[in-house]
Amino acid sequence: MRTFFLWLGTLGVLVMTMVMGGVAQEYLPDLDVDHPAIDYYGSTVDNRVTRLAIEIENGQVELEVGADGLAFLSSLLGDLGVNRDSQALVFSKTSFQAVNIGPDNPRAIYFSDDVAVAFVRGSDEIEIMAIDPKQGPVFYTANIRNDGPSPFTRETVCLNCHLGPATSGVPGVFIGSVFPGPTGTPSPVDAIITDHRTEFKDRWGGWYINATSGQQEDRSNAVASNPALPLELDIGARQNQTHLYGKVDTDGYLEPLSDIVSLMTFEHQTQMTNYITRVGWEWRILEQEGDRDIMQRAQFDSDVEALVAYMLFADEVPLPEPLEGVSTFTKTFPKRGPHDERGRSLRNFDLETRLFRYPLSYMVYSEAFEALPESVLEKIYSRLYDVLTGTDQEEKFAHLSGDDRRNILEILRETKPSLPAYWKSSARR
Repeated sequence: MRTFFLWLGTLGVLVMTMVMGGVAQEYLPDLDVDHPAIDYYGSTVDNRVTRLAIEIENGQVELEVGADGLAFLSSLLGDLGVNRDSQALVFSKTSFQAVNIGPDNPRAIYFSDDVAVAFVRGSDEIEIMAIDPKQGPVFYTANIRNDGPSPFTRETVCLNCHLGPATSGVPGVFIGSVFPGPTGTPSPVDAIITDHRTEFKDRWGGWYINATSGQQEDRSNAVASNPALPLELDIGARQNQTHLYGKVDTDGYLEPLSDIVSLMTFEHQTQMTNYITRVGWEWRILEQEGDRDIMQRAQFDSDVEALVAYMLFADEVPLPEPLEGVSTFTKTFPKRGPHDERGRSLRNFDLETRLFRYPLSYMVYSEAFEALPESVLEKIYSRLYDVLTGTDQEEKFAHLSGDDRRNILEILRETKPSLPAYWKSSARR
């Protein structure tokens, strides 16, 4: 039996350590995947991978095959709608392919709003996570040498690590930061889960990071080479590296870089995905059980509030100084829009003091968000409206200036047709 650790920069033995040592991350109790309102394993799912599998079986699409896997990977990303410039490289030993991963052979991660793909150079298998709008993340492998009707296999054992407190108690994804040894094996101490709320000094251990400016201290681009000091990373010019020369032979990868802006974007997206999945599951369970459990209802209300705060980047750690990416991701990601008449988009980057110029998560446009039960959406929209119109002036939203609130409100009114009617009038319902 294989165990999958798809997006985590660490090994499974570290999961409990990471749960206990998180920084800013909220850990939530597990929800029952077998609950009749959920039936995670038994229900039919509809996502990018299942749709592509149907197209392949019908002869509408044919994935390319190449000796090094790059041709297959490139065509797979194209058919899944994933840009190659989203590439980020993690070298801590991870996944069932851990033996093939290390500082000289990192795993490449690519992502879009609803898919993430992991590629290990020299491997026949590619790992995929695809988000079903109702059930959340579903995990697959694709074999580049598969001669059958479809290269995809759904992997059920992945939830050994991808369902737990680290993923908000539902099938989910997460980014890990560790202290890796010389071969990429992580220390079992001080492994954490990261998102936009995590201090920079604790981020990206076991990852390569390329940027053209910014000297913030973090754990990237280094190993702890002294076994006697497993939490002391090698001293050197680790930050502000614009290339990987001297660290990795980038032949055999689609891109020669590991972009900081791409990784920070995916970092935000992981926990946003988990929050969306969780509140959807909670409401379905409450509805089936008749909303009788006061504790469950209180937990649901708390989780909706946490989702809204995360969407609005409450507790985002400010950038210590401006930074720039090294790939085209910083340009291609905002182009995906949608944009209002003034060209504004929730995907526009700031990169001076924070990640995004207009701090409301672009995942508000995702299929998963739109598929939330109507009652859940009503609660979320009501809370967002109160914050953006200034009715709610809680301290946790103090990071939002008057201009921020007005800009976000205007962008949403023009770009999201499914908004409640009262959003488009000057008076609250």
